[in-house]
Amino acid sequence: MKGTLSGTRAWVVQRVSALYMLCFIVYLLIHFAASAPHTYETWKAWFAHPGVGVAVMLFFVGLLLHTWVGVRDVVLDYVHPIAVRSVLLALLAISQIAIGLWVLTINLDLR
Repeated sequence: MKGTLSGTRAWVVQRVSALYMLCFIVYLLIHFAASAPHTYETWKAWFAHPGVGVAVMLFFVGLLLHTWVGVRDVVLDYVHPIAVRSVLLALLAISQIAIGLWVLTINLDLR
């Protein structure tokens, strides 16, 4: 990956995160079709498993990266005034960080 403005890195992040999220969603559909948790305690016990917790956190990291690249590219392509573009990208970054911290808090509370 040669230059930072080439777009290759963003393209790879989009594809890898989309592939992981797709695989994880398919896993969830199969898992819950086979044995859905019927109580909160069962759900919490399943979620407290270290492998599941890591997989869920990777899902949300992938989701946040995927949305960052996608929305950032739209803003860069279609918002031309630099001041407006900077404000929108700052708001996007702040919202992504807030959502990431919220997901992390939820994940830690369930353990």
